[in-house]
Amino acid sequence: MEYRFKPSEKVCSQEMIIELDGDVIQKVTIVGGCAGNTVGVSHLIQGMKIDEAIERLKGIPCGYKGTSCPDQLSIALVEAKSKLKGKS
Repeated sequence: MEYRFKPSEKVCSQEMIIELDGDVIQKVTIVGGCAGNTVGVSHLIQGMKIDEAIERLKGIPCGYKGTSCPDQLSIALVEAKSKLKGKS
């Protein structure tokens, strides 16, 4: 399943494209943002179960913004997970 997410305007990334196989993250593409960080995070969670990635990324701040690209990715994963459950 592919899920597309538009992050909060508070972060640099503009879109997150998540590819899932059941509850396993196959690939994440983050458009915009700090390339080294977003590509690094994407590679680190590849092959990881959704719940573990959410737990690791949720609540990570970026300076004074109150959110970050990793935090927004956790929100995207929560939404993707709910869509996945709706297909069951």
